[in-house]
Parts: sequence; C-alpha cells; structure tokens
Amino acid sequence: MRHGAPQTPGRMIGHGDWPATAAGLATCIDRAAGLPVRLVVSSDLQRARHAAERIAQARGLPLRIDARWRELDFGAWDGLTAADIAPAALEAFWNDPDAAPPPGGERWSSLVARVSTAIAALPREPALVVTHGGAMRAALAALCGFGLPQLWAFALPYAALLSLTVRHGPPATAEIMGLQP
Repeated sequence: MRHGAPQTPGRMIGHGDWPATAAGLATCIDRAAGLPVRLVVSSDLQRARHAAERIAQARGLPLRIDARWRELDFGAWDGLTAADIAPAALEAFWNDPDAAPPPGGERWSSLVARVSTAIAALPREPALVVTHGGAMRAALAALCGFGLPQLWAFALPYAALLSLTVRHGPPATAEIMGLQP
C-alpha cells in the first residue's frame, strides 16, 4: 500500500520525513480493514509509518519497521517542486534515473536492490507493506522484471493498494493479483 496523501503534495518527497494528512491516514486505514494479513511492515518515514502503526494497532497485528522500504532518495531535490528543478536535469532523471540521479541522491538501481533485500526478508505469510510509490515500482521491477516504461504506466495514487503474491525460492517471482486506486 502506498502511504496516504502527504501534507506537502506536488513535491519530490524522498527521504524527507513529512507527514501524511489526516484524510490520507484515514484512507489507508479504511483500505486495510478487510485485508487477510498477519503482519504489517512499513517504511520508517512517518507518512507511511503512522498509517502502518494505526492499522497494526486496530487489527492487533505485529508491526515491523524496515527502512529498506523508504522512497528513492531525491538528495538535493527533496522537497522541491518540478518547477524548482532545471528542466533538462529533471528530464534526464525521468528518462534514465540510474544514469542521471538527483544531485546527492540515489540511483534507481540502488532503490531496486534495497527493495529486493526487503522483499527477501518478508515472512512466508500474508503481510501488508505500507511504503512509497517509488518502492512499489522497485518491487515490480525486482519481482516482475518490468522496465521503466512499464513501471511509469502504473498509476499508484496515494493509498493505492497493490496486491502481489511472492513465490519464494530461486528466483523469487510474483504475480500481480490486483491494483486498487
């Protein structure tokens, strides 16, 4: 599940720890109500963590905080709007985020590797991961082999629920069960 709407929409929010709105938290909690999960896992950033904490508490589920589920680190761009960034630099990033990462930020391949290790650490039981749009796309890249054009085709609005069944073993695979905006 992607975290709820942040209090600072329209910005490049990576490792910056801005909170979600009350309505964004409520939407996540409502979406999680009927999910057949036994564990909640969350990014350590509060816009994801606060929703995960409330979901776990309301359902009496264990909670695991895992920083590997953080958003891509936007470095010097964190907190900026697209209009604040040089158009050529932003275009280069969107076209190839591995070759043209944000200044002081993270490469796309680093995010995919980080999320891959987080996936490998998931238990073999149904879990809800409350994370970020970039981490969700990185999971799809790692598990399904999607390239950037396919990944950008997925609409992942705030509080989106993406259901993946992870098959452990060499190599790990996944099947997409559903996407709810």
